[in-house]
Amino acid sequence: MKHTFLFGSAALAALAAGAQQRPNIIYIMCDDMGYGDLGCYGQRLIATPNIDRLANQGMRFTQAYAGSPVSAPSRACFMTGQHTGHTHVRANKEYWTGSVQYGVNTDYARVGQEPYDANHVIIPEIFKDNGYTTGMFGKWAGGYEGSHSTPDKRGIDEFYGYICQFQAHLYYPNFLNSYSRSAGDDGVKREVLEENTPYPMYGTNYKKRTQYSADLIHQRAMAWLDQQTADKPFLGIFTYTLPHAELAQPEDSILLAYKGHFCQERTFGGQEGSRYNPTQYGHAEFAAMITRLDVQVGEIMAKLEEKGLADNTVLIFTSDNGPHEEGGADPSFFNRDGLLQGVKRSTYEGGIRIPFIVRWPGKVAAGSVNDHQLAFYDLMPTFCDIAGIENYEERYRNKQVANDHFDGLSFYPTLTGEGEQQPHEYLYWEFSETNMMAVRMGDWKLVVKNGACKLFDLATDLHEDNDLAAQYPEIVNQMKEIIRREHVDSPLFRVTLPQ
Repeated sequence: MKHTFLFGSAALAALAAGAQQRPNIIYIMCDDMGYGDLGCYGQRLIATPNIDRLANQGMRFTQAYAGSPVSAPSRACFMTGQHTGHTHVRANKEYWTGSVQYGVNTDYARVGQEPYDANHVIIPEIFKDNGYTTGMFGKWAGGYEGSHSTPDKRGIDEFYGYICQFQAHLYYPNFLNSYSRSAGDDGVKREVLEENTPYPMYGTNYKKRTQYSADLIHQRAMAWLDQQTADKPFLGIFTYTLPHAELAQPEDSILLAYKGHFCQERTFGGQEGSRYNPTQYGHAEFAAMITRLDVQVGEIMAKLEEKGLADNTVLIFTSDNGPHEEGGADPSFFNRDGLLQGVKRSTYEGGIRIPFIVRWPGKVAAGSVNDHQLAFYDLMPTFCDIAGIENYEERYRNKQVANDHFDGLSFYPTLTGEGEQQPHEYLYWEFSETNMMAVRMGDWKLVVKNGACKLFDLATDLHEDNDLAAQYPEIVNQMKEIIRREHVDSPLFRVTLPQ
């Protein structure tokens, strides 16, 4: 069944005639939440009633994948619609230079990550070009301060959060970044958190800081959401930092509910160079960070209802990659990956399979569970289908650049039941920091480490314990050929291809 949409001037004309506006999209991508960290995915030790309710109201995916097993490249796959064999950003390449003083603290004068390719379009640019208001709140990680790829230059109307993901290691930072097109800002700026800077970034006096970034970012996102109306569609990209390390948050009722709750606690002595402060309550801190995030998701849901926007808003919740072990986190204690092997930075299932929930009232069946295989680079075509942005590949492929292309397949038919779903022939990952690659082809999964291949049948071996490469050399060769076809060499992010 072919579905048609109105956009551009036609959409405005339809509005004047009283037609319903194009759907809004809110994409909540949290940081380092594992597949098993939510009640609706089997978690038993952490309370997540709001996200569980979201799953009951929408579709919960069981075979959704991040773009990469670590932050910046995974976000790049979402933004660019490309997998890590093609997209420019394939690992966490950092830029920290100079110094500046904030109270008693010396911080970097320039911070950020490798910029997105200026010659390849990203999602907010497409949506801005098609009449959407765009806001992003949380972690950017798509360029350093002053580069060609900061939110103000890439289609974002309103931004508040961290340009640099390393700065996001601190939950009580010296500053956050902001940009507001409506306020007339000429670029991204720093907003100094004056209540934090009199105290050091590390040590016993750190918790005297009072401006907690996760709350500040959420408050700014809620203020932006409160400004939105049914008269103009909006795209909200909420890249919240919870529950990423460090394990730190206010001493409020959420944290106090978990302190003393667990039969054993985890003490972490800190890691100053990584900006992870010590904690005596690692398990309680981590569990409370997930519940704090859950409260924030509930407030977003309530705001959409209050403003009468819920029925015409596609609300998505996911995580950027698998669970981390930094900063005192203890994924094994919470059984965070359930039956999955591996954590963040691994291309085993635990590093890349993530929670993924979509609510769209009247379009997506409430309480449904789906095993469609998708990856972050599928979100660009899916978002375009939702918004009625037709022929996005032809319209936005940079024809001046050789081999500029997109890798995603829309899963709009899976969400709505309209049309026939085109399945992936394969899904693809590569990650230079751990020199790992992976390909999934149906139930076959090839994991490559330092050029050596292991083959698993996920239908019978979800934990990836039994290497079948020697038994099925023809399957291994077929998947090696996919790697040779899909990998484009990058001078910045080297990986060892299988022989």
